[in-house]
Amino acid sequence: MTKPPPSDAPDSARRRLLAGGTLAAGAALLAPFARAARSAPAGAIGSADYLALDATAMAEAVRRRQLSGSELMAAAMARCDAVNPRVNAVVMRHDERVRALLAKGAGRSGPLAGVPMLIKDLHTHLAGTLTTNGSRLFRDAAPSERSSTIVERYEAAGSLVFGKTSSPEFGLTTTTESRQWGQTRNPWNLAHSAGGSSGGAAAAVAAGIIPAAHATDGGGSIRIPASYCGLFGLKPSRYRTPSGPQRFEGWFGASVGHVVSRSVRDSALLLDVGQGHEPGSPYWSAPLERPFVAELKRAPGKLRVALVSEALTGTPLDPQIRRTLDDTVRLLLGLGHEVEAARFGLDPRALFGAHGAVVGAALLATVRDREQQLGRAFAADELETVTQHILRTGGNVTGEGLYRARQGFESITMTMESTLAKYDVILSPVTATLTPVLGALSLDQPYDTYARAAAGSAAFTIPANLGGQPSMSVPLGWSDEGLPIGMLFTARIGAEGLLFRLAAQLERERPWAQRRAPLA
Repeated sequence: MTKPPPSDAPDSARRRLLAGGTLAAGAALLAPFARAARSAPAGAIGSADYLALDATAMAEAVRRRQLSGSELMAAAMARCDAVNPRVNAVVMRHDERVRALLAKGAGRSGPLAGVPMLIKDLHTHLAGTLTTNGSRLFRDAAPSERSSTIVERYEAAGSLVFGKTSSPEFGLTTTTESRQWGQTRNPWNLAHSAGGSSGGAAAAVAAGIIPAAHATDGGGSIRIPASYCGLFGLKPSRYRTPSGPQRFEGWFGASVGHVVSRSVRDSALLLDVGQGHEPGSPYWSAPLERPFVAELKRAPGKLRVALVSEALTGTPLDPQIRRTLDDTVRLLLGLGHEVEAARFGLDPRALFGAHGAVVGAALLATVRDREQQLGRAFAADELETVTQHILRTGGNVTGEGLYRARQGFESITMTMESTLAKYDVILSPVTATLTPVLGALSLDQPYDTYARAAAGSAAFTIPANLGGQPSMSVPLGWSDEGLPIGMLFTARIGAEGLLFRLAAQLERERPWAQRRAPLA
């Protein structure tokens, strides 16, 4: 395995607090931090102490009254003030709103008690605030009347939402750069992309602003930023988490919301909080056998792993990604799993054609609705170059074409589930190419140039979106330049528990949560 860059990790007690699968010894592990917090001025927590804690530990400390939500929020805001000007991850702050909530007693109890939270500025709403979808077309939209269901669940569990993270325009690319919000930079190397479309979320977590951030994934938008930023990122099964209350699916179910996080246990905790049917939705996900946090204590068993190393776009693997993939295979074999070479068995033209038709039609509907609200057509400078191209192609999608695209989703689901009847998980790289420099995948360039550059970034992630399977990026390698490289694991629909068991095993073998990007 490539040697990771030096870490400025905190002391061993705090490392155990982050890496441990349980807080059975929570009082002992938290004691040094609790003493430091009590000796600090009111509302002030040292940066090292704040960075040492994941969301699970934060909530435990608040419930034990060793910390308060106000102290954690002050630390999050201070960290944001210190590093956000360099990474441009948080594009809207709602400080007064969260202070008002704290004054009313919010953040004192619940699974996420006092945990600072950020939500993605893309089709996700916080009551009384603006959602721009990363587009100038929505920069002066009316404030949302109600929070999204998943945000309501996070806040009901005790979390404190204090802002929004950047997204590219309408989430259409695998970087996070827009005319509306500018460039979001990778904390590991500020010249490189943080990924997309949840690049703001990933950059915020990798920069230490918060330990986990809301994200969405319609073609790789959780897993690609997680890979680029050295985080854990799991895309849940189709319909596992709610998309309402005003709409109940994104891109015919290809898009689903969850988080990116430093620790596996935070992802499990937040999925326990966010998952489940919402009133009015016609869609249901499989019931849980047990909470996801309980899955972390269970061994994955001996798994049959299908190794897929050929990108559907035909893009050759970068040698450094190949090296990480080979190392991951050795790691799995050493843990007792079986690995066998396989193929996706999917027609790339049908896959990307179906995805493109649905995305184009959805974009057309979003823009037309906004034009109706404005009482005028969009202006040329309100939509980026690639966005306008996708909008034109969306206008060419017929009713028959959209129906056949939905049928294509179903065919891909059957093919993926057939493969996963023979194997427990599919292993592949997250991307075929390394983290790009800023500008390479911007939507503000000719479409043909963009398409050639983008071929390597979503070459492995989209099948699980159209097929509906849960899929996770696990940070298991490093490039020669010190940039993270993630590996992708995909399981059958409803098998997030299996992925969490495997992720916990990999995290124990190759711990990553204590690593820090080189930001002061």
